Amino acid sequence: MVDFFITNAYAQAASPQQGGGSFLVMMVIFFVIFYFMLMRPQMKQAKEHKKLIDNLSKGDEVVISGGLLGRITLIDENFIVLEIASQTEVKIQKQSVTSLLPKGTIKEIK
Repeated sequence: MVDFFITNAYAQAASPQQGGGSFLVMMVIFFVIFYFMLMRPQMKQAKEHKKLIDNLSKGDEVVISGGLLGRITLIDENFIVLEIASQTEVKIQKQSVTSLLPKGTIKEIK
């Protein structure tokens, strides 16, 4: 009597395989979006930062990544000496400079 309510389960016919072309197109579109949203702006920002670092000169007023601001008193190949107060100098890496300030900014802040 139990067999009366149980129906046989038959396997369905396999669906035909679709080509991988749509997957490939989707991956190319994903890479293009990834490039224009992430990689390209990052490369542009790195290029601008390198240009900023290369154009530093003695007397420039800069802000470093830690938030300190000061005037450059000495420039080396990899390091700069930054005067953050009168008679107070620190030696930092060039790469830590984040922005160049207009001349006279430090005097205005004091």
